[in-house]
Amino acid sequence: MEKISSHQTDPKLMKLKINLSLLIFSLVLFIAACSHPEGPVTPSAEVPEATGWDVETVIEGLNHPWSVVWLSDSSDSMLITERGGQLRMVENGVLMPEPIGGLPEIFVSGQGGLLDISLHPDFEENRFVYLTYATGDDDANRTTVGRGTLEGRELINFEELFRVTPDKGADQHFGSRIQWLPDNTFLLTLADGGNYIRLDGSWIREQAQKKDSHLGKILRLTEDGDPAPDNPFINETDALPEIWTLGHRNVQGITRDPESGRIWANEHGSRGGDELNLIKEGENYGWPEVTYSTEYHYTRISNKASKPGMIDPKVVWTPAQAPSGLAFYTGDVYPDWRGDLFSGGLVGEQVRRIILDGDSVIGEEALTIGKRVRHVAQGPDGYLYILTDHEDGELMRIIPAE
Repeated sequence: MEKISSHQTDPKLMKLKINLSLLIFSLVLFIAACSHPEGPVTPSAEVPEATGWDVETVIEGLNHPWSVVWLSDSSDSMLITERGGQLRMVENGVLMPEPIGGLPEIFVSGQGGLLDISLHPDFEENRFVYLTYATGDDDANRTTVGRGTLEGRELINFEELFRVTPDKGADQHFGSRIQWLPDNTFLLTLADGGNYIRLDGSWIREQAQKKDSHLGKILRLTEDGDPAPDNPFINETDALPEIWTLGHRNVQGITRDPESGRIWANEHGSRGGDELNLIKEGENYGWPEVTYSTEYHYTRISNKASKPGMIDPKVVWTPAQAPSGLAFYTGDVYPDWRGDLFSGGLVGEQVRRIILDGDSVIGEEALTIGKRVRHVAQGPDGYLYILTDHEDGELMRIIPAE
């Protein structure tokens, strides 16, 4: 009988070892592909709970409310949008049963519907109410801006001022918030069009880097919806004149520090990688070429989180907060919070207090609500208010704890 030399190897054992090595190598590659890219910003996860506050319900019975504005210096008269297409009025602290009339036709599907509401800076004189909303159908839809004149409980002479191009074929990622500037122009925050959606043969999110597309941008418009005449790309032949910044995924919160003029915005990442950004005209914020996000199925979107010529975020939230609504606090009700940002979280079900020192973020605290927070706003009474994104949504007020 022939003996097997100790120097010989069983072919089956050799094959098993090779397969095992390939499996381990593939697993290492997969783990690397699923890890979040590292960059100059350390992601923010759990933070301390803020103290000295409580919350009370002001209005109940709202259907997925999206935005709120106050009609006067009183805190008990306001308009609230509902994503389902209704504009609700609150008078003397009471929600009126009938919605405001005179609204345009609205595409209500998925994340689309009636979104932001804002009053013209000279509202007391002209009564102009601005709305952002989705229009179109399942095959071709977009974010739109319109304006009407508030007369009693109706918007009259409503007109469409601006619509985003190109159209998209998904009910995702519409943005959208309005932020007025001192010259009576306004910023309009937008989104990249959706997840895993194709447009012109490539992923629609790649539109965020293209200047011939509004998708993935922040725009600056006049009060009549025209491009602001001194926009940064207005003289570039291949750029849309409305563009103010580019490289955004889905911006659902924007606010302005009235003293310094700084513009802050939050935006959704994919899996993790939500961002707080200091917005400066003409800049590129990277999406999707650089991101701290990964795909929803865990693989990387980009191998880079930072790149020369693109602006790094001030805060990265991983795990995701799904930020929506952003307020810069200037009131006297909470003196220790004056000069800080407050960012709502849909998935996080909390409000993040973002502690500022000039244009630097020096800390964070959580105000845990336990419900999806769609909007954060400072009322005329100096209190912070939040809208909860539910079928039985609420307007809530943050109050100092007794």
